[in-house]
Amino acid sequence: MHFLITGANGFLGSALSHHLFRAGHTVRCLVRHGSDVESLKGLETHFFEGDVTKPDTLKRAVEGMNCVFHLAGVRRGATRDDFMAVNAVGTQNVCDALVSVNSRARFVLCGSLAATGPSFENRPRVEDDSPAPQEWYGESKAEAERIAFSYASRMPVTCARPARILGPGDKENLTFFKLVKKGVVLKLLGPPRPLSLIDVDDTVQLMTLLATHPAALGEAFFAAADGTLDVQHLMQLAADTLHWPTRTVPVPAPLLKSVGFVADLVTRATGKKLPVNRKLVRQLLAPGWTCSNEKAKRLLGFKPAWSLEDSIARSAKWYVEQGWL
Repeated sequence: MHFLITGANGFLGSALSHHLFRAGHTVRCLVRHGSDVESLKGLETHFFEGDVTKPDTLKRAVEGMNCVFHLAGVRRGATRDDFMAVNAVGTQNVCDALVSVNSRARFVLCGSLAATGPSFENRPRVEDDSPAPQEWYGESKAEAERIAFSYASRMPVTCARPARILGPGDKENLTFFKLVKKGVVLKLLGPPRPLSLIDVDDTVQLMTLLATHPAALGEAFFAAADGTLDVQHLMQLAADTLHWPTRTVPVPAPLLKSVGFVADLVTRATGKKLPVNRKLVRQLLAPGWTCSNEKAKRLLGFKPAWSLEDSIARSAKWYVEQGWL
């Protein structure tokens, strides 16, 4: 099959590109001018220079494809428009490009658990829940999903909603591992705040199922491993894997909010995107971020291969091997 991947040089995009290449498929990667493509090194892929916010760069890229994986997006921004311009309008631009060339390629959107909002009362989110995003990123991903499914009468559409993704190459969770390296395990004070997570390879497994499975059409699916944990548990597992001594540091919510506020001020003043920000703080202090993987199991035969413990362990070891820790 012939696949186009937007955002192919990102964490999930590069993992998906490697998987499809190893499986013998033709992989076309849409990357912006000047992008770092080191993560795609060694792949016989076809690079197309383009930008999902620039419609005139997309038509040639989507032509002749059997499936388009739309992964391009931003996770950090200073304003709501920063998120909407890429995550929502960018989705519409790719869909418009497919329609303009009369393509019947399957459109697989990489959405997010953030689009539905946090979970409450120890009940994981399920796909039938109404979206209730709590911040700009989540709003933009919810709007991207709404836009994608509005094209369902003109082309085949489906969507994955990954929980927080772990694995080799991940930078989003690296901050937690760096703190462990410094001997610190954070304990957020207050009620339990459970998290769903998923290994990058299991996310790739679900994405490839969405690309071909007939039951995927017109549907959205959460991507999560079995079980949940919290930030303290995640960090302690990393410490145990690497045999690093740590101390538990209790963190009250007001302190964490202050750190996020100051970090955003620094970002606005310098343009430097810090690993901590108010978006991350709001996510950490939510009642929970959990979702059910039962729909994907039932309809698609999805079977997570990585436990959370094993995924955290291999992430920690990879960071050390690569010199990231």
